[in-house]
Amino acid sequence: MLLALSFHCEAEVDRAAYNPVIINPDDRVLIFAPHPDDEAIGTSGVIQRALAAGSKVRVVCYTNGDNNEFAFIIYEKRLTFRKMEFIHMGEVRRQETLNAMGFLGLKPSDVVFLGYPDFGTMEILTKYWGKTVPFRSYLTRSTHVPYEQALSYGAPYVGESILKDIKSVIFDFKPNKIFVSHPGDGNRDHRALYLFLQVALWDMDGAIKRPEIFPYIIHAGDWPKRRGYHPELMLTPPEDFKGSLWQELLLSGGELQKKNAAIGFYKSQIECDPPYLFTFARKNELFGDLPVVELQRQHKTNPLRRIKEFFVYNRLIWQDLGFMGSASSLEYAVFDDDLLIQIDPKDSVNKEFGISIFLLGYSKQENFAKMPKIRVVIDKSGIRVRDKKEILVSTGAEISYYGKQLFVKIPLSVLGNPDYILSCFMPQSNEFSLSDMSWRVLHISK
Repeated sequence: MLLALSFHCEAEVDRAAYNPVIINPDDRVLIFAPHPDDEAIGTSGVIQRALAAGSKVRVVCYTNGDNNEFAFIIYEKRLTFRKMEFIHMGEVRRQETLNAMGFLGLKPSDVVFLGYPDFGTMEILTKYWGKTVPFRSYLTRSTHVPYEQALSYGAPYVGESILKDIKSVIFDFKPNKIFVSHPGDGNRDHRALYLFLQVALWDMDGAIKRPEIFPYIIHAGDWPKRRGYHPELMLTPPEDFKGSLWQELLLSGGELQKKNAAIGFYKSQIECDPPYLFTFARKNELFGDLPVVELQRQHKTNPLRRIKEFFVYNRLIWQDLGFMGSASSLEYAVFDDDLLIQIDPKDSVNKEFGISIFLLGYSKQENFAKMPKIRVVIDKSGIRVRDKKEILVSTGAEISYYGKQLFVKIPLSVLGNPDYILSCFMPQSNEFSLSDMSWRVLHISK
C-alpha cells in the first residue's frame, strides 16, 4: 500500500535537546544494516569514532540488496530478468560494502552477511513461520539464502532462520551498543529488521546484558532533500518525529570527509540517484527511538461504554509525551482481557479505503514462532482478522464509532495473551503522522 506522504525538511530545532552519543574504548559496537550501503550512510561516523577509541566493531548486512531492479539497469546498462543476474547484483553490493568498510578500517572478518531477501523480510516476519513453504524472493526467485559467503548459506526464507541468525550474531559478539534501522523508516526491510532485533533481545533476556539500541532513519518521504554533499549542513529529523528521543554524533571535519569518501564506494546505488546517498554526509549522525507504550490493565464493567471517558484522560498523558502534535492520533489501552485501539483522524475514517493494523504478540511463555501474527483489516464491509495467511472467524474482534473516532477491540487471547505487542497502523490516508504509522512496542503490565 502506497501512502502519499509529505514532510517538512531540515527545520530549525533545539540542538541542546539532543543527547550526545558517547563511544568508549571498551564498547562493543554492533551495526545492523538492512541493505548494503545503510551501514555507511547511517553510521560511518560511529564506525570511525569507535575504531579510533579502540572499540570493537562488527557490521551485519541483513540482505544483499538484490531486489533493486532500477539500480541494476542503470549500473549494468542492460535489462535482464534472469535470477542469477540479480544474485550477481547482490554479490556486487556485498563487495562494495567490504571495500567501503575496509576503507573505514574494518577487516573482512568484521563484516557479516545474512543474505535474506531484499524487499521480502516484512512478509516473512508477518506470514512465514512454522510448517510453511518458504518465502520466494521476487527477482532472485530464491526460497533459501543463495550466497555461499552468508552466515547460514542455504537457510530457508522463514522467520525462524532470520531470528536464529540475529541471535547467533549477538551471542557471538556480545555488543553493548547496537545501531539498527528505525521502526518508522519508510522501507519495509528497515522496519522488519528493527522488529526481529526486538524479538531476539526478548528471547535472550537474562542470557545477556541488554545493549543500548540506537535506531537510525534513512527513508522518510522526501526527507532529507536530495542535495548531495553539503558538509556545512546538519542533519535534522523529519518533522513528524519530533516526539522521538533523539541523540546525535557530531563528526569532525576529517570524519565527515572520510564518510563522504566511503559512500562513494557504492557505485551501483549512486548511479541511479547521484545526490541521494551523499546527502547523508552531514556534520552529524542522528539516532532516535519511540518509547515503549506502557499499558496498565484497566478493569471496567462495560469497557466499550466507558472507553471514551478513559481516552480523554489518556490523551493528556500522551500530550505530555509529545505525541499529540497533529489533530489526528492513535492510542492504545487494555481493558480486562481486550486490547483497545482509538483511531482519531482529522476527518472521519474513510470506510471506502479502509485501514490495516498489524499486531504481533510476544509472550515469555511461548516460542515466538508459534505466536499469532495478526493483521486486522477494517473497511466498508466491517472487520476481518488474519493470522499470517489464514482468515480467522469468530474472534470476538469488534469496531465502534463515536463521531469521527474509531475504536477497535481485539481480545488478547487472539494475540496469544502476550506480554508485548509489536503494533503498526497503516491507513489509506496521509493525515496521520509518521509516529502514528511507525511500528510501536506495547508492553502490557501484569
